[in-house]
Amino acid sequence: MDARSEHVAGHLLAWYDRHARTLPWRAPPGSPAPDPYRVWLSEVMLQQTTVAAVKDYFAKFTTRWPTVADLAAAEDAEVMAAWAGLGYYARARNLLACARAVAESGGSFPDSEDELRKLPGLGVYTAAAVAAIAFGRRAVVVDANVERVVARLFAIDAPLPGGRTEIRAATDRITPDARAGDFAQAMMDLGATVCTTRNPRCLLCPLSGDCTGYRAGEPERFPVKAPKAAKPHRQGRAFWIVRNEKVWLVQRPGKGMLGGMRALPDDGWSARGDGSGEGPIAGPWTPGGAVQHGFTHFTLDLHLALYSGSEVVSLPPDAGEWWSLDRLEEAGLPTLFAKAARLGLAAMGETDR
Repeated sequence: MDARSEHVAGHLLAWYDRHARTLPWRAPPGSPAPDPYRVWLSEVMLQQTTVAAVKDYFAKFTTRWPTVADLAAAEDAEVMAAWAGLGYYARARNLLACARAVAESGGSFPDSEDELRKLPGLGVYTAAAVAAIAFGRRAVVVDANVERVVARLFAIDAPLPGGRTEIRAATDRITPDARAGDFAQAMMDLGATVCTTRNPRCLLCPLSGDCTGYRAGEPERFPVKAPKAAKPHRQGRAFWIVRNEKVWLVQRPGKGMLGGMRALPDDGWSARGDGSGEGPIAGPWTPGGAVQHGFTHFTLDLHLALYSGSEVVSLPPDAGEWWSLDRLEEAGLPTLFAKAARLGLAAMGETDR
């Protein structure tokens, strides 16, 4: 490391020793490394999700499945239901695949970045984070917070995503050999609490004296982002079918959007109507309102169609299941379908259930 890089690492670690966030998956600065299982689980949950949102899920998972072996032995449906509301459901499927791969290989996570990359669902970032935080290996750990800190520190003006190569190289230069896990977490904390997206608190930053963006008087200009393309907007229908205080739920295919989750039956989200068209059974159907939901690559208006027939509904048992309305929260519906279900309950006058 050159003198500037050593200066940056030293100042940052000294700041972290005083200001580290207390998080349930962390060990305090200078303490023995935390359980790799907890590090890995937290890093998977934190992908594209806030710390505040993850805390309760992390507590729920580690209470119910305290070891990687416990998680590996869990039923898919149970894990998917416990994940409901956290979003990006491919992460939950990868979580199970990785836990089972670790269990089958002896029950312990490998301690090198290269070996961690071989596990299902562990990309460049997650493998580096687990290697550094759980095993103290020197690794270049770059999440969105680190990306912002480093782009400002070196005034890297190459627009994202192309600029990430230069940002990663700069992060490599300032990453020390010692206290690799603490350094990675210090960078994350600095980005989350001081070097924030808007209104960075530069006067409190331990790196302001080394920060090119700050000296130029425009730290918020970095990282430079390419203009966002407008998201496509799609329409779809979901169907609310109730019999004897139970609603008909299906399980979505294992691959694809919201894969493996329980859900209301739907039309594949390619419709253009208002929810009054044909459904999984012959009508009559009446409109029950609509909800909007944003996914990574598109937004969706989901129109709810209410079955309003008076006859007893019969559906093939291998196509889904009747789920008690008073236990609907236990079904683990993803957020989109939980929103739609609230419309269905409201239409029945069941908002107090």
